[in-house]
Amino acid sequence: MGTIILIAIAVIALGWSFFKDKKKTKESISLASKLFKNTFTEVFFLMSLIALLLAWIPQSLIKSVLGNPNELLSIAFGASIGTITIIPAFVAFPLAGSLLKSGSNLVAIAAFLTTLTMVGFATMPIEIKYFGKKFTLIRNGISIIAAIFIALGIGVIL
Repeated sequence: MGTIILIAIAVIALGWSFFKDKKKTKESISLASKLFKNTFTEVFFLMSLIALLLAWIPQSLIKSVLGNPNELLSIAFGASIGTITIIPAFVAFPLAGSLLKSGSNLVAIAAFLTTLTMVGFATMPIEIKYFGKKFTLIRNGISIIAAIFIALGIGVIL
C-alpha cells in the first residue's frame, strides 16, 4: 500500500512540475532515464556476477565458512568478507538472503552487512587522503568493533 501512495505522490509532483515548466520537466525526465539506464546496467552486472559466484562456490563451502557452529568464527569470517567487499547495500541485502538460504549463520550475515556498510578497507587510501591516517584507522577500528557487537547482539536477540 505504501508503494502505491509513493507512486501517486511522484505522479502528482511530476504533473505539477510539467504544469509549471514543461521544458525543465522534459529535461529532468531525459536525464533521469539516462541515469536509470546506466545504473540498471551496473546493478544487473553486479547481480549477475554475484549469482555466478554463488553458483560456482559450493554450498558446503559457504556453510563451513559462514555457517560454522562456532559463531565467533563465523562472525570473524563474515566481518572479514564485509570489510574488503565493495558492493552497494541494495545488492548486498539480496546476497545476504542467498547466503542465509545456503546455510550461513544469521550472526555471520549481520557481521558481513554491518562491516560492508561501516568499514572501508578498500577505500582507505582515499579516506586517508582527505581525513588523515589517524582518523581513518580509529574510525575503521571503532566500526569493526561496533559491527562485531551488533552481530553478537543480533545473535542474542534472535
